[in-house]
Amino acid sequence: MAALLRPDLYRQWLDPGRLCPELREVDADRPNERLVQWVWRQQRLRDDALRTAEGRRLRVLHPGFWNREPGPDFREAVLQFDDEPPVTGDVEVDLEPADWNRHGHGANPAFRQVRLHAVWRLNGPPAAPAATVALQPALDAPFEEIVHWLESEHGEAAPAEEGACARAWSRLPAALVTDLVEQAALVRLERKAHRIRARAREAGWEAALWEAVFTALGYKHNVWPMRHLARVLPRLGADRPDVAGWQTRLLGAAGFLPRDLTRRDPTVDRYVRRAWDRWWREQAAFQSICLPASAWRLAGVRPANRPERRLALAAHWLARGDVPGALEQWLAEDISPQRLIPSLAAVLRPGEDDFWVRHWTLQASCATPMRLLGDQRLGDLAVNVILPWLWCRAEVGGQSALRGRVEERYLRWPALQDNAVLRLARARLLPAWEPPRPLRAAHQQGLLQMVRDFCGHSDACCRGCPLPARLARLVGEIEAAEPGNAGNPGGSTRHS
Repeated sequence: MAALLRPDLYRQWLDPGRLCPELREVDADRPNERLVQWVWRQQRLRDDALRTAEGRRLRVLHPGFWNREPGPDFREAVLQFDDEPPVTGDVEVDLEPADWNRHGHGANPAFRQVRLHAVWRLNGPPAAPAATVALQPALDAPFEEIVHWLESEHGEAAPAEEGACARAWSRLPAALVTDLVEQAALVRLERKAHRIRARAREAGWEAALWEAVFTALGYKHNVWPMRHLARVLPRLGADRPDVAGWQTRLLGAAGFLPRDLTRRDPTVDRYVRRAWDRWWREQAAFQSICLPASAWRLAGVRPANRPERRLALAAHWLARGDVPGALEQWLAEDISPQRLIPSLAAVLRPGEDDFWVRHWTLQASCATPMRLLGDQRLGDLAVNVILPWLWCRAEVGGQSALRGRVEERYLRWPALQDNAVLRLARARLLPAWEPPRPLRAAHQQGLLQMVRDFCGHSDACCRGCPLPARLARLVGEIEAAEPGNAGNPGGSTRHS
């Protein structure tokens, strides 16, 4: 059975040439609100035409579940604004922005989780505290055609909460589903590696590694300022400072060194005083690369993820000066799957840092000691940065055996933290799939890649997505090849 699945089948399914339909002019009369709700629910919208009133690009990964009770019209939608991580929240559908106040939504606690106010037309300033988007300019067909479609039997059918490919997935043997998910995960690994390689051509392998690491440490809020600091590391570290020197320069260039002492926390005041003893002499030399406070987004950042702590962690790595070589040595060692995390932790976990294990920032202390690098963040760095970097190095060097070792570790790495996109992917694509236990990061990465390759180019109703047909064909070929079936009993299968 496994022989029927080619190791490059998922890659063959990818079709980068798919295009969205062209926007067509509409001149519709004012519809009733129920009809606008149907337009949102069925996502009769061009994905590339959705822009909020503030000009941000909007992608609807799931329109939410239609709420027939009091409150917002749709619950638990999954939305993506620009290139930010997807968010989950409610959607309220109205005819125009002023309806938000006219209907009393602002004073209703049930509407506090609304992330998007979807209106038919933007004929006035936004009134909701959430983002506002106009639907009429983004219709995927003339208004009359959509009305006719919605009135037809097809349009009145409730959209499946499962994706159009879920039934075909459920008919595949679990082992083949796992194989396809892992193929998608390897595609994701390769794409991450190629982005690193593109930077390495310009800046070198070590610089490409540090930029990828700093970017990952920036999370969703602070990717760009962290990337800036990575790109100025050669200037900051020209004289090879120690850990304290690196921390001072990174925090100083980031604009995080406070001007005044706390006068209430002697530990913080001693750290700040020592840092300023260095920084006041060096500040002028680095002034042109220092960041303003406005470059950082700190609201909503969990204390453990604060950029000050991440820069303090990076200072330990930079002071060592041998991290790239240590990572290559780690790859060369024979390590069991159970030892993947502790073995990499032995390479990357910093030494003693009495201040930062007890402080979130230069103003706030931890109630209990907190490691600078936990297993979860270590896993994120391994899957998203370190293994792609090592894979790319092996590929460029023509070391196929070493590249295979990277892929083996990638496929065996323990599962990372769950998120909204993964939950949506499991519900819509693979509701009946029971992945191998324990779950591995590659299974999560494969699902994310499928969402990017297919769901991300379609809508919530799966219109135009080629994956259901390709899966159905695979199911037919496998069933035809089963012993006793007519047509191709026990024969081989060739996929295209």
